[in-house]
Amino acid sequence: MRRSTPLWAVVTGVAALLTWYVIYMHGVVTDLRVEASRVGKMYARVYDALSDPNPDAATTALQDLSQIIRESGVPLILTDAKGNVAAFANLPKDIRDNPDAIREYVKELATQNHPIVEPGIGTIYFGNTRLVWGLRVIPVLQALLIVMFVLAGIYALRTRGRADREQIWAGMARESAHQLGTPLSSLSGWVELLREHGEGDALMAHALSHMDGDLERLRRVAYRFERIGRPPKREKVDVAELVERVATYFRARVPTLAKTVIVRSYARGESLIVDGDPVLLEWAVESLAKNAIDALAKRGGRVTLSAQELPEGRVRIRVKDNGPGVPRELRKRIFEPGFSTKEKGWGIGLSLARRIITESHGGRLVLLPGTRGATFDIILGHDAAR
Repeated sequence: MRRSTPLWAVVTGVAALLTWYVIYMHGVVTDLRVEASRVGKMYARVYDALSDPNPDAATTALQDLSQIIRESGVPLILTDAKGNVAAFANLPKDIRDNPDAIREYVKELATQNHPIVEPGIGTIYFGNTRLVWGLRVIPVLQALLIVMFVLAGIYALRTRGRADREQIWAGMARESAHQLGTPLSSLSGWVELLREHGEGDALMAHALSHMDGDLERLRRVAYRFERIGRPPKREKVDVAELVERVATYFRARVPTLAKTVIVRSYARGESLIVDGDPVLLEWAVESLAKNAIDALAKRGGRVTLSAQELPEGRVRIRVKDNGPGVPRELRKRIFEPGFSTKEKGWGIGLSLARRIITESHGGRLVLLPGTRGATFDIILGHDAAR
């Protein structure tokens, strides 16, 4: 009944992000090397032009430098003193032949970087290359990566802590079941001894029959404790028989004089067989029934356990009472472990029941809306969780 942990998904996501980050940084280093080589070419071309006595060397060098700038991919627009576009380079293809679009693009470049004003030349507007855009995203990705590492670490620690606690509780439960074995065997022997010495006594026979029932229940409880922490079984379970067995057990043990509690049961449908663990399913239904009976303990009332066939091979078990109901502000919390409206309640029953139904059987356990009493539905079978 332990919750599955998607830790592998977190680890896979972090590993994928790290892989992408390494590949991307390799590309960034490559681009930086290209930029460095481009600057080196510009320096060499300027040095060559300065040492060349040919009058046309300066013009040729400027043309070469212009070509190198175009290769850098930096969007550039030069405007004169009146704001008219004098020259441009590396603009998107769809606006190069559209003067109005170029003027609008000047505004966009101004938002990317602060323009440079050169007296006697004009104003230079320039944008960002793909490399710059990528480097602006890197800090965000690094922060995201650190957060993911921290969250993954916290999640792993909490999961491990929860798993350790569950393992301890499972071990204690199985040890308790083992310790119960000896006194149960002893009690069975004493019951047989009383039966032998009380032959012919109707009251003794009636009491012994109830003692046998209680002993059998104790054996089932011990068996349940032994099953905690183990994989649920998959057997054919007759839901109608299960509901009747739980109702019969509580029917003999609820108040019948003052503050009478009436326990009823019925089943509707021909196919009320589901695949599940009979021990765990009975435990869940008993938890709901006991919760309903406790709600009627000081006022009396009626508890109804029913089983009904639903479409698409599903089965519904309903536990309903006509008690005070569950306040609206508490409806979202009643299935939380440790939450209880009773002074001495442990807050385990409903939480355990939902865990048995949802995690061990793929079903649903819901509290139906209503202003009078409480109605819990267990849905089992094909597509029960939808």
